[in-house]
Amino acid sequence: MAELRVALVTGANRGIGLEVCRQLAARGFHVVLTARSLSKADAAARTVRTSGQGSVTAAPLDVTDGRSIRALADDLAGRALSVDVLVNNAAILLAEDDSVLDTPIAQLRATFDTNVVGAVAVCQAFVPGMIDRRHGRVVNVSSQAGQLTSMDAYAPAYAMSKAALNAFTVQLAAETRGTDVLVNSACPGWVRTDMGGPGAPRSVEEGADTIVWLATLPARGPTGGFFSDRRKIEW
Repeated sequence: MAELRVALVTGANRGIGLEVCRQLAARGFHVVLTARSLSKADAAARTVRTSGQGSVTAAPLDVTDGRSIRALADDLAGRALSVDVLVNNAAILLAEDDSVLDTPIAQLRATFDTNVVGAVAVCQAFVPGMIDRRHGRVVNVSSQAGQLTSMDAYAPAYAMSKAALNAFTVQLAAETRGTDVLVNSACPGWVRTDMGGPGAPRSVEEGADTIVWLATLPARGPTGGFFSDRRKIEW
């Protein structure tokens, strides 16, 4: 019997996260689809199941709440589910139209709490197990807004948080090098989601593609990089 592969996706009840769940389930993963609200996670999981695309479990997860993270880790351990793939997709976009000098500090802190600290906290819960098993894939869903080489004045809190998330990718990749735990950032592009809006040029399928590619890299695949459309890009 083939070993069950488990993928955990944060912020997965809609948009890119939900599409990542669909694509990973279609590739044979048992997907743990998480959202802050269990009812929303359940509803999203049903859409994956009804499409006949594989095995999925809904679970509540607030990446800003350590108790929520620990509860999920304990629940998966109780089910003997070891996470092989972690996609840090949960993110918020606040004060999008404010300048860096006008961005409310409370919204800056809230953005970093979800987009950066949340990703670090979830990795602290699940990556040590990957290291012990000497296999794992971590994908941090970033953005061109956080790319230092092209950054402008757009959405300062969001852009700075994604740059910080990229720095975490580099740190974690260095920490796990040689363990067959591969850690990368993905830029999905401007995607038609609730965050991206209806005028965005890319579909959720296109947005999810590089994320899923990085989540399913073979041994000796790249680590510590930033990728868009399956190509490495500058930080």
